[in-house]
Amino acid sequence: MGTVRETKLPGVGVRHEFTTEAGQEVGVIVQHDGRREILVYDEVDRDACSSVVRLSGGDTRTLAELLGASHVTETLAAVQQEIEGLAIEWVELPEGSPVVGTTIRGGAFRTRTGASIVAVIRNHRSVPAPPPEFGLEAEDVVVAVGTHEGLAALRLLLSP
Repeated sequence: MGTVRETKLPGVGVRHEFTTEAGQEVGVIVQHDGRREILVYDEVDRDACSSVVRLSGGDTRTLAELLGASHVTETLAAVQQEIEGLAIEWVELPEGSPVVGTTIRGGAFRTRTGASIVAVIRNHRSVPAPPPEFGLEAEDVVVAVGTHEGLAALRLLLSP
């Protein structure tokens, strides 16, 4: 198996890239809302895409099945049915964010966005179920649960 390179795309998702055994550069963008984009890079200009295929969540499951991931696909489908409409996201709190120094209660994040902060990762240590008086600091990673829309609203509140 080749080495997969991962790049966070703030507000979008994560891009995963690898080089095939034949030397072709391929990437997959996993968006926060579950959509995927398959990227095939130009053989001459490796920074340019020669082809992009956009897939819905259902398309992604179909392609995974065709590629031999049927058992995993069945398990994921069962889990997704249980939590339909619910998403989890890790959002880094950048320096200069207007909420740095604010407590979870003071930010009223769930009231304002519908997304709940369920954990904070600070200095590589997890703080599960932080209390309302927990203060947010720059470079914290906020773990939140909510709808895709609620998480998008939370990302906007946390960004500078």
